[in-house]
Amino acid sequence: MFLSPTVIVIPLFAALIAVEAHLARLLDSDEFADPLDTATNIALGFGSVGFGFVFGLATGLVYIYLYSFAPYKFPADAWWTWVLLFFVDDFVYYWFHRISHESRFLWNFHVVHHSSEHFNLSVAGRQSWFSGVAHWMFYAPIMLLGFAPWMFALMHGLNLIYQFWIHTRFVRRLGWFEFIFNTPSHHRVHHGVNEIYLDKNYAGALIIWDRMFGTFVDETEAPRFGILKPVASYNPLWINTHAWVEMFAALRSRQSIAAKIRCVFASPYMESREDVAVNRAEGLPSGSLP
Repeated sequence: MFLSPTVIVIPLFAALIAVEAHLARLLDSDEFADPLDTATNIALGFGSVGFGFVFGLATGLVYIYLYSFAPYKFPADAWWTWVLLFFVDDFVYYWFHRISHESRFLWNFHVVHHSSEHFNLSVAGRQSWFSGVAHWMFYAPIMLLGFAPWMFALMHGLNLIYQFWIHTRFVRRLGWFEFIFNTPSHHRVHHGVNEIYLDKNYAGALIIWDRMFGTFVDETEAPRFGILKPVASYNPLWINTHAWVEMFAALRSRQSIAAKIRCVFASPYMESREDVAVNRAEGLPSGSLP
């Protein structure tokens, strides 16, 4: 059975987190100021590996089935196949990531990753347990294009491994490299809740997509990390489900079918403003944005 590259490198990830934590202590930095947050990140990471294995079995079968319909099969022994697959996978990741911020349904999964108020390498492991329910739909067309599922799994895993190192505050700016590739500076912007940083820099490995599609913002002020409505919990299960609980509560207050559909699929920020407005109209606690 094909083992994901992200699982193989877990010992390396653990070692790098330990090195960063030690460096933070030496420099009297606050990167690891909350040990419970770090422990929660690690617990969420191991949980995502377990659930990912279960979902991966199902989506793998779907990918294999779709690949059988591809009119052309890209040769695995051609270097240009892997170059093309790198760009295709990263392009699809950009749109999957972007839509995960623009649709409440997908944000309910992705919010897990953004809910830490700290920014260190352990945050890279803070992943949704249940995102496998939906994310496969974005990548399924890659198999129809003619890339074998194992090739996609390898390339996508390497892309995710790349994204591990960009979750740090210790690496500042990297000159020309930042014009092409995603970097810690660019990703700090993505995790920032500063008004100018919201919903920016969706890149996986290549920042060129953000530059092309108008979602790039440079790091110009110190980011504040987290989500606009803090989850205020170290419970991994609640961190994975709180957004769904809030959404279903909001659904009950929507009167029309159109409003209910918007509540599920429209922008999480716009719908949270609607939640506040409905609650105020009914004399309920108004709450705040997610």
